Amino acid sequence: MNPVSFALVLFGVLLNAAAQLLLKAGTNRIGEFAFSFDNILPIGGKVAQSPFIWGGLACYGVSVVVWILALSRVPVSVAYPMLSIGYIVNAFAAWMLFGESLAMQKLVGIGFIVIGVYLVARS
Repeated sequence: MNPVSFALVLFGVLLNAAAQLLLKAGTNRIGEFAFSFDNILPIGGKVAQSPFIWGGLACYGVSVVVWILALSRVPVSVAYPMLSIGYIVNAFAAWMLFGESLAMQKLVGIGFIVIGVYLVARS
């Protein structure tokens, strides 16, 4: 994989990870809720007014464009496993930003992901 192709794949993965983090920040501000007919308007209004939700959706939109560019250059059998990098980014970012746990079991799993992504990228 050449540097431009790798950069496109990595940028797409990072945009996807950023989208997840922004959506989580938005839902943290809204609070826990359940979908029901009674709260469609109140919760829908809060979701629609959240800049974090809109930012996450924008990241998803841009990531689709970047991903299409990446797939035009990289075999899907190589590109798709690279999405696992997003798990690593999100685990550490959620730990730093939201205080989520990062126990030894997660760290071992992340280690396996790193090894797997390395092996796929080298193929």
